[in-house]
Amino acid sequence: MITKRKAGYFVLSEKTRRNLGGPYQTREEAVKRLGQVEFFKHRKSS
Repeated sequence: MITKRKAGYFVLSEKTRRNLGGPYQTREEAVKRLGQVEFFKHRKSS
């Protein structure tokens, strides 16, 4: 989840609201970070 605060955009966990990245100057940077978090969250080890 991406939220806007005074310092910038932050990526937060949906369940715990823990900070996963930020502050970012633009929303596009925050979306990119959210994509990275989702990628590693769903990655399976072989």
